[in-house]
Amino acid sequence: MVSINQSSVSEFLLLGLSKQPQQQQLLFLLFFIMYLAIVLGNLLIILAISTDTRLHTPMYFFLSNLSFVDVCFSSTTVPKVQITSKILRTSSVEHYLSTRSWRASLIVIWSLVIRHL
Repeated sequence: MVSINQSSVSEFLLLGLSKQPQQQQLLFLLFFIMYLAIVLGNLLIILAISTDTRLHTPMYFFLSNLSFVDVCFSSTTVPKVQITSKILRTSSVEHYLSTRSWRASLIVIWSLVIRHL
């Protein structure tokens, strides 16, 4: 008789990036600055392309679409890492991510990746 594994995963345990408070603050600040640079840079590209009529060519239309996808992609991943890191730093309670939430973020990320291709 063949035995099959009947277990299933219903949640993931998020551990964070570091357990040392000094490193957590540094990593939080580093990720926040990188996130702001990504979002503001891409929004600046979109704004420049949309306001200048000389840039209304297919190449710049494609570039503005890539910038939009990059803003959406970074906005689905980085804030989740930031919030999880902040929760883990301020509380002693373990933070779990449900599989439903994980699947929803995975669908958003993959739809953005497919749109990017």
